Amino acid sequence: MFSKIPLLGRLDPFLVAILLTVAFAAIVPADGVALDTVAWAAKIAIGLLFFLYGARLSTQEAIDGLRHWRLHLTILATTFVVFPLLGLAAKVLVPSVLSEPLYLGVLYLCLLPSTVQSAIALVSVARGNIPGAVVSSSASSMIGIIVTPILVALTMSTQGVTFSGSAVLDIVLMLLVPFLAGQFLRRWIGGWVKEHGKPLKLVDRGSILLVVYVAFSRGMNEDIWSMLSPGRLAALVGVCVALLAIVLTLAWYGSRRLGFSYEDRTAILFCGSTKSLATGLPMATVLFPGQPIGLIVLPLMLFHQIQLLTCAAIAARLARRLPAAVPA
Repeated sequence: MFSKIPLLGRLDPFLVAILLTVAFAAIVPADGVALDTVAWAAKIAIGLLFFLYGARLSTQEAIDGLRHWRLHLTILATTFVVFPLLGLAAKVLVPSVLSEPLYLGVLYLCLLPSTVQSAIALVSVARGNIPGAVVSSSASSMIGIIVTPILVALTMSTQGVTFSGSAVLDIVLMLLVPFLAGQFLRRWIGGWVKEHGKPLKLVDRGSILLVVYVAFSRGMNEDIWSMLSPGRLAALVGVCVALLAIVLTLAWYGSRRLGFSYEDRTAILFCGSTKSLATGLPMATVLFPGQPIGLIVLPLMLFHQIQLLTCAAIAARLARRLPAAVPA
């Protein structure tokens, strides 16, 4: 059972790879022509990443699953309404607890879609509504490509982050067009993509590691780490923990007040409380040109590990408490 939960009791190997990439960028940052070359490679990799997302996600499953609209609407509201409101409320922590760039990172993670694979695995371990989790998390991922940039434009324009026409064009060309192309070609290549899931996952993760290297190389060139003290880092961890605790509490007890079954409540709990690192890191490079990307994505990287370790423990606890009569 526990093998279904990634990261239970240990660090995610992918997160370890990200941390090693950050360390490499700190020691050997790219600059000048080398940085421009790697940045272009990262853009191409991002396009490939979202093409593969489109080729994997079944549009028909999402359409068929919309019949349970109350469940999906609740999860999407948690992801794209409750989280953003909490992110905006965190503004009161600036500058006493969070610096401005770190706050932008916290707000940004609040605007992202939920995870797909991790959320489904957690719901499976807790013996919840797996089909509902598949549909909701997939729909969140698809909707997030459009909704997250809109939310960034609406919320961060007041924080000094500009959202220009060129950024919109970059989103269309680098994220939306490859995603739609993957959806269009899915009927011909979807089976091949599923059969080669493991090697293609290396492409996914390699793309994200390239994005991380570019982001933190720029950070080293701009000396952004002088703005991050150990106290600020500890405060950021505390904010991420508090944010996750609030959303988990609202999702679990709020769904009970709304009359959902146990199976649906677990789907709301795990699909509504998790945020996608795989979507958030590439998208940040498009949405925040000229911003300190390293500090902006740092809250997301911390939250990602915290959410998986915490939710894995909760899923295991729920499974132990569940009566044997309830089907897995």
